[in-house]
Amino acid sequence: MATVAFIGLGVMGYPMAGHLKSRGGHDVTVFNRNNAKAEKWADAFGGSHAPTPAAAAEGKDFVFSCVGNDDDLRSVTIGENGAFHGMKQGAIFIDNTTASAEVARELDAEARKRGFHFLDAPVSGGQAGAENGALTVMVGGEADAFEQAKPVIESFAKMVGLMGSAGAGQLTKMINQICIAGLVQGLAEGIHFGKKAGLDIEKVIEVISKGAAGSWQMENRHKTMNAGTYDFGFAVDWMRKDLGICLAEAERNKAKLPVTALVDQFYKDVQEIGGSRWDTSSLLARLEK
Repeated sequence: MATVAFIGLGVMGYPMAGHLKSRGGHDVTVFNRNNAKAEKWADAFGGSHAPTPAAAAEGKDFVFSCVGNDDDLRSVTIGENGAFHGMKQGAIFIDNTTASAEVARELDAEARKRGFHFLDAPVSGGQAGAENGALTVMVGGEADAFEQAKPVIESFAKMVGLMGSAGAGQLTKMINQICIAGLVQGLAEGIHFGKKAGLDIEKVIEVISKGAAGSWQMENRHKTMNAGTYDFGFAVDWMRKDLGICLAEAERNKAKLPVTALVDQFYKDVQEIGGSRWDTSSLLARLEK
């Protein structure tokens, strides 16, 4: 059993922290900006809650965070009452936020100065993966810190991999989102085309999902897409945030992402028709409007 803090109890962080307590058996203290949610978590899982990130992190072996973006991450780490002010020597900070590689490298350097470790460890698998403890975790950082943290991370993960030095986890997550963007757009166009052609979409998917066109998106989203319901998982607003990170990194490393840039604009169209909180499969709604 390790002493653990978890900062950020959103749709992902709440169940992830829960698995650290219930499945991992760790001593878990949580912090959330909305303290009522932290109290609710503590009542549900038998852990404790703290008034600030620094207080949550104080003396802990491992400190996790899962917040919204780079600015949020800086706030809960190096900001006033941030967790970095409470970290003990040799501890490991594990950030599960989808953020930029730049901020990961910045916080890794700051952690080294202060005598502890930083791992950027964004996750994939969505809300269902978090709730089921079946996330994929892509990690950047030092190998020794990774090996220490891996058994703890596995409390909420089905796959945990070290991708390279600081920032490599975030870069891998960018690739994940780039691949998803193209897949979802292709699936949306395929379903849209099938409907226009008068085909039975369920029969079509039953056949093509067993061949080269098959994907997680097809298996898990075709039914809800065909039904025109889009409240199952990762929101369009968050996908646009992630694709913005991908496109900004591509500007820096000179990668060419024409499809990603196009799909990002398609998601902007979805936002404009009221779909900001719809899940990412709502690209079909844009085609059918």
